[in-house]
Amino acid sequence: MDKRIYLLTIVAFVVGMVELIIGGILDLVATDLGISLGQAGLLITIFSVVFAIGAPVLLVLTAKIERKKLMLIALFVFLIGNFVAIISTSFAILFLSRIISAASAALLIILCLTLAASIGDPKYRGRSIGLVSMGVSGSLVLGIPFGLMLGNAFGWRAPFILISVLTLFSMIGVYFFMEKVAPKPQVSLGKQLASLKERRIFFAHLTTFLFLTGHAVLYAYLTPYVKTTMGLDGNWVSIIYLIFGIAAVSGGGIGGTLSDRFGSKRTTLTTVIIFGIALFVIPYTTFLLPLFLIVMVFWGMMSWAITPALQSHLIETSPETADIQQSLNNSALHFGIAFGSLIGGTVIEQASVAQTPTVGGFFVIFALGTALISMAKSRSSVYV
Repeated sequence: MDKRIYLLTIVAFVVGMVELIIGGILDLVATDLGISLGQAGLLITIFSVVFAIGAPVLLVLTAKIERKKLMLIALFVFLIGNFVAIISTSFAILFLSRIISAASAALLIILCLTLAASIGDPKYRGRSIGLVSMGVSGSLVLGIPFGLMLGNAFGWRAPFILISVLTLFSMIGVYFFMEKVAPKPQVSLGKQLASLKERRIFFAHLTTFLFLTGHAVLYAYLTPYVKTTMGLDGNWVSIIYLIFGIAAVSGGGIGGTLSDRFGSKRTTLTTVIIFGIALFVIPYTTFLLPLFLIVMVFWGMMSWAITPALQSHLIETSPETADIQQSLNNSALHFGIAFGSLIGGTVIEQASVAQTPTVGGFFVIFALGTALISMAKSRSSVYV
């Protein structure tokens, strides 16, 4: 496999870290900037919204720019966004930094995924895309524990300093080791959105949106949840996030294996059901830490096990627009994170953080319904 794929994976991991890394230090940010926890949660919401909208739009707008040059430009803008976060002294400035970081990160992630599919030996294309995707998923689930540990030790700005340093190294790596890659003809945004007219495709993306919404309602506020319901300190919270991260990353591999063996339909539906049960059960496990951790591992594994199964379903449903669907599904994922963090913040403001897993569980029930609609009457196309 082309060694440049590993560089793309590193870039994807570094860039992906910035989205949810702030989740573990929301309470620190809120205290320092004098805002409520719900307001601090908007920093996750705005990032995910800009990311979701920016990914397909920016890819079309930059279609004619040579790919290596474009990646270096985007990394530089991403670096500026993180620098603004470091020097932020108010919520407004930090909010602006999240917009800058999200727009550049959206372009960088899609660039990494599309380049992984186009460079190197075609027979390793699937493995290359999978490796970059693992970098993305790993950054999303491991970003919070890294941010939490650094934030508790050195203040909430420390994680952004680390990301800035890693971004500089990424720029050096791309400059010296990535060859020039000519841009390919890009499908117009209108044609991308037109593919959503197909029922199975639309409801597959809607499943991703609802699933991640239910997930983010709790996950974006997991730090205050475990502190409030279990009375744990910062060190234990870091351990919890680390365990969750390991479970989530392994879940991606497990989901792909199960999808290949049992089919995308069966794997998707089973994953959604187990995931929903875990969310509804979590509030009844907080009295005993080992029991909570066991259920959390299932929650973590299922949170990313669904991705390869749904991606396989989309490819099987519409192989001619597979790349487009990958981009749109990535947008649906981030819209889900944005909406979920917004709903979670509302639940905290209007009720209690203890209610977040139950509210998230209801969204997963809707996700099960949309998954059934997407996969109805398509038995021949979803089983391999």
